[in-house]
Amino acid sequence: MANTSARMLRLLSLLQTHRYWPGGELAGRLEVSPRTLRRDVDRLRDLGYPVDASRGVAGGYQLQAGAAVPPLLLDDDEAVAIAVGLRTSVAAGFEETSVRALAKVIQLLPPRLRRRIDALREVTAPGVLGGGPTLDPTVLTTLAMACRGEERLRFSYTPREGDASERHVEPHRLVPLGRRWYLVAWDLERGDWRSFRVDRLNAPVLTGARFRPREIPGGDAAAWLRSRMSQIPARYDVNVRLETRAERVRALIGHYGTVDELGKGSCRLRMNTDDLTWPVMVLGVLAVPFTIESPAELRDRVRDTAEALLRGAAIVDGSTPPWRRSA
Repeated sequence: MANTSARMLRLLSLLQTHRYWPGGELAGRLEVSPRTLRRDVDRLRDLGYPVDASRGVAGGYQLQAGAAVPPLLLDDDEAVAIAVGLRTSVAAGFEETSVRALAKVIQLLPPRLRRRIDALREVTAPGVLGGGPTLDPTVLTTLAMACRGEERLRFSYTPREGDASERHVEPHRLVPLGRRWYLVAWDLERGDWRSFRVDRLNAPVLTGARFRPREIPGGDAAAWLRSRMSQIPARYDVNVRLETRAERVRALIGHYGTVDELGKGSCRLRMNTDDLTWPVMVLGVLAVPFTIESPAELRDRVRDTAEALLRGAAIVDGSTPPWRRSA
């Protein structure tokens, strides 16, 4: 890299992962000599960036964690990714924080990047409803850093059925699917690829041990995850007859279910799911006459939800719930 300014920006971008960089590897990434790398690190220190250095054969560099540093430098793709992620983070459960952060990010973006963000938003089809599990932003950040820095990770994981266990993995990608986030990783103890729901993952810790990335089957983490999820039997087989047009239902549920025409103004909704929250929300939003054909648990959930809503309405207007009124 002949351009010193461009090289400095690249060096800062690498150091901002907060992982430890061996000197030889960092110099190789920048295509400079170790001596030039040392001078560039000294320039960063003069600008106020606290860079730790260790000498010797295994010497290297690392930006101090938690230090008060000058503003982060983002390339175009990183800035766009942050803004788009903030726009869609309502489903992740920390929308208030995201709105504040998004306002600050958008103000700093040049017009060309705002146009890119708007274009991405227009061609992306997010779910109409949120309702995903609440996630800890710190957990997501730790997982993202591990994936980017190619650093092994330890955490506690509680599967759908079974007790919590400690996992040691080589993280590959974070994949949003439906209303949830998943970590796709190579499980070192099981010797195979695994997916982990982020909301069931606790206390992730960066180990400091780096690894050489493996090639995931098919080369696409999202496609691999979708294929794997399709093979897992769902807990509930939902069938509901709805007195409305099929097009309206399809527009609401997207690819999370199928809709069959039954006649003019009538259709049947089919969904396979482990959580009845989503079907209940769909029925509530549609607000049309319906008949639940299966499962029985969905009838109970709809009844409980309706009673809870009516109780809330009664508290507000002082009326008596219908099930308490005398005939």
